Amino acid sequence: MKQTQFKNKQISYSYTGKGNALVLLHGFLENKEMWDFYIPEFAKKNRVIAIDLLGHGNSECLGYVHTMEDHADAVHAVLSELRIRKAIFVGHSMGGYVSLAFAELYPENIKGLVLLNSTASADSADRKINRDRAVKAVKQSFKNFITLSIGNLFSENNRDRLSLQIEIVKKEALKTPLQGIVASLEGMKIRMDREVLLHLTPYPKLMVLGEKDTVLPYEETIEQLENTKVELVTFPDGHMSYIENQEQLLIILLNFFKKI
Repeated sequence: MKQTQFKNKQISYSYTGKGNALVLLHGFLENKEMWDFYIPEFAKKNRVIAIDLLGHGNSECLGYVHTMEDHADAVHAVLSELRIRKAIFVGHSMGGYVSLAFAELYPENIKGLVLLNSTASADSADRKINRDRAVKAVKQSFKNFITLSIGNLFSENNRDRLSLQIEIVKKEALKTPLQGIVASLEGMKIRMDREVLLHLTPYPKLMVLGEKDTVLPYEETIEQLENTKVELVTFPDGHMSYIENQEQLLIILLNFFKKI
C-alpha cells in the first residue's frame, strides 16, 4: 500500500505491473480491495493503480461534502506523483462518476473509459430525495444502513448463491467512516450531468450494466447511449457485476484494454 498527500490528507493506493496505465476506482461503501481478483490478471500486461477515494478505505476525509471533482483531483494527485500522463479508467458506480469528473477536468490524461454499473446522468429529483433519506438513515443506524444497502445491490436470485461474498462486501463497507459516507452521499447528490462526454470524447468507451440493477434502472440508463459510439455489455444480474459476473467481466475488460 502506498500513500500520497492531497490537501494535507492521506490518499491510499496500490500500484503494480508494467505497460499501459489502468486506474481502478471503487464505488460508494467500497475500497480498492474490491479489485483484488482482477489486479493480478490486469497487471500481466498493464500498470495497475487502484485508489481509495476520499473517506473510503485507507484514504482520509477532506470535508463534509466530497464532490466528484474533489475525488477526481485526489486521483490526479496520485497520477502526478507516479508521473502517469495517460490512463484507462475503470470506475464502478460512484467510481464511474469520479472517472467522468476526471475526464472533464483532465481530458488530456485519459485514453479509455469503462463505466461499470454507472451512469453519466445526474441524480433525478427523486434520487436526490433518496440521498437525503440515506444521510438520515446512516446517522440513525450505521450498521442497519450498510446491511440493507449492500444486500439490495445484488440481484435477488444471487443473494443465496453469493451470500459469502455479500458478507465480505458488508464487512469492508462497515470500515467506511460515517463522515466519508455522508460526504459522498452529499457529493453524488449534487454531481453534474456529463452525458455530453459520451458523445464528444475521442477515446474508446465501454458501459457495463446489469438488467436487474435496482440502483440504476436498465432501460433508463441505456437511453444516454443513443447516437454515441459507447460499447454496451449487459449482464442479466444486479449492480455488482464485478462479483455477480466475475469471470465474464474479466474477459470483457481484458479484451477492451487490448484494443487501446
